[in-house]
Amino acid sequence: MIDFQSGQTLLVDKPLGWTSFDVVNKIRWHIKQKLNIKKIKVGHAGTLDPLASGLLLICTGKNTKLITEMIGQDKAYTGIILLGKTTPSYDLETEFNHLFDCAGITETAMESVRLSFLGEQSQIPPLFSAKKIEGKRAYDYAREGKDLVLQPNKITIKSFVLDTSNFPELFFSITCTKGTYIRSIANDFGLKLGIGATLISLKRTQSGPHLLSDAKSVDWWISKINNED
Repeated sequence: MIDFQSGQTLLVDKPLGWTSFDVVNKIRWHIKQKLNIKKIKVGHAGTLDPLASGLLLICTGKNTKLITEMIGQDKAYTGIILLGKTTPSYDLETEFNHLFDCAGITETAMESVRLSFLGEQSQIPPLFSAKKIEGKRAYDYAREGKDLVLQPNKITIKSFVLDTSNFPELFFSITCTKGTYIRSIANDFGLKLGIGATLISLKRTQSGPHLLSDAKSVDWWISKINNED
């Protein structure tokens, strides 16, 4: 039996449709039931949106003290940007609201935009985000129809690889510092091309030294907690 109370870091492959808190709550509940305890600290080191899948680090017990350090580590993602369409949320959480003609977009133009993202820059978070404004999540303001402008974050894009072979869908892999919103990368990519773009798929493949290839499903971890293997 793993000693979850003394402190563990679980590498979880978060499924689509789950919030990061869904994973935390599920794992916490099973640990409490297995150990017959009322409380145990469980948290995650970096939010993944419900429409994103991949590596989610879950810390238990004393390892929750490491969360701030883990959040500060670089992240890597793969995904798909769709050119020619936009949504208010910059992803598929909301419906498409504008369409653009992609016929004039060239490989040269896309390569120029790709290169422009590399290095340190300021990025404005999407309004449909969990960023707090006066104690309230930005997405709550967005869902109320309030148009707010969020303060930019300093981020660094360390690598950005594009595969344009399925144009207007662009497969990408990206490595970046904490606080980077990949949805904003997608939206800004479209803006720099003079058209719209939407993030239609996202998977986190790495967080610090931890790899998605080493992660296990939520069900696998529940079986481990219940000592079923």
